Amino acid sequence: PAFNRISESYTAVRDLVGAPRGLVRVTAPVALGRQHLAPFVAAFLKRYPDIHIELELTDRFVNLANEGFDLAIRHTNAPPETHVAWVLCETRSILLASPDYLARRGVPSRPSELAGHDCLLYLGNHNAATWTFVRTGKRKSREQVGVTIAGTLKANNSEVLREALVAGLGIGLLPDFSVPASPGQSPSLVHVLPDWQVQGFFGERIYALRPWSAQVPKAVQCLVEHLRESFAHGFGATPLAPSLAGGGRG
Repeated sequence: PAFNRISESYTAVRDLVGAPRGLVRVTAPVALGRQHLAPFVAAFLKRYPDIHIELELTDRFVNLANEGFDLAIRHTNAPPETHVAWVLCETRSILLASPDYLARRGVPSRPSELAGHDCLLYLGNHNAATWTFVRTGKRKSREQVGVTIAGTLKANNSEVLREALVAGLGIGLLPDFSVPASPGQSPSLVHVLPDWQVQGFFGERIYALRPWSAQVPKAVQCLVEHLRESFAHGFGATPLAPSLAGGGRG
């Protein structure tokens, strides 16, 4: 449309002079936004005082173009081909339970045993009731196992699931960015089946996504670069309680 072309031209000219400025509308998942994105945005706004951020945290799938967002932060395996995608960092899904739950119900030693456990389900994934595992331990075999699981709680927010895991309600998957314990506290969750990795659940990368356009506003470019710097080390320093016996056999 002519209006969009005029708007893009105006933005391009404005970006050629002066400091980055303007409004950037961003959407992100609730847990990732609260735990990690919020402090990164605060640092960004101190760095660029002429840029304004409108941040919407939601676990629903947002149509960026239709809803007027400039940027989405998402964890996914396959970003849309119609979007510009910047990789921010790697991420993974971790199978967790509380020591109390495992003391009561036992420690699974292989994925198939999860069928006999209470498992907490994330509603945002269309394959929520099936977890696919690949062996990642010292063995060279890339054995793959699919398990159908069930439990008493389903939720569309990883923070809700984390609190349920800490309360001892079952075994569940969390994205690694939702796992860290609070500073000064002992880790309250145990890594279950550490020699197995869940495939294709929450996504393997965190992306900044934007609908394709001929011009990317300078304010958006600056925010993306800031997020790439902030997320560069990922979430690899996640503190967990030592894994209990189990997980070594196929």
